[in-house]
Amino acid sequence: MNDGIGVDIAFLLLATLAVATGWRVFRTDSMVRASFFLLVSFIAVGVIMILLAAEYLGVAMFFMMAVEMTVMALFMVMFMMNPAGLNPMNMVHQERIAIGAGIAGFLILGAMALLAVFPDQPVPADLEPVRSLGNEMLGDSMLIFESAGLVLLTTMIGVVVLSSHRGRYGAAAEGSMPPGLEPGGDPAGKPEEDEAGEGEHHHHHHHH
Repeated sequence: MNDGIGVDIAFLLLATLAVATGWRVFRTDSMVRASFFLLVSFIAVGVIMILLAAEYLGVAMFFMMAVEMTVMALFMVMFMMNPAGLNPMNMVHQERIAIGAGIAGFLILGAMALLAVFPDQPVPADLEPVRSLGNEMLGDSMLIFESAGLVLLTTMIGVVVLSSHRGRYGAAAEGSMPPGLEPGGDPAGKPEEDEAGEGEHHHHHHHH
């Protein structure tokens, strides 16, 4: 098979995967599943970057999105009312506006990709992009990156501190139960196992 045809086929498959998983982000009823669908979409985009000979950006996309989406999933489990999709929920708010914005964004970006005249400025063969990027990040722009990292860390710590005094289902100190899967039903979780354990305890007690 010609390498060019192989790259084209790989691009079409990866582009389809990126779009399909991006669409599933808004169709699933679980925040955790949405996080991992988004991770798969970004990984597909990263592989496309590698196909475009932007190896550093592709690998950076892998590492950055893997950590970011995993942390997002953990935060969803800690703080969201419906992390596992036990109760149906809609991921899209203001649906008509969201659909209009999505279609407009797709048309604008598609028109830019097809109609825009991009500059033809090939990179010199002796340029080392990784070294150049490292010099930029650790040189003139180091203060900016370090400041941004400190702000993000402070924000994460602040969110945890502000949210830790109460659980997902009420004040942690008072004790609380998660809502039922149906209105007025038993709390979601493992009440059956607890009742079974209590039943076994009473059974053994009577047996003695």
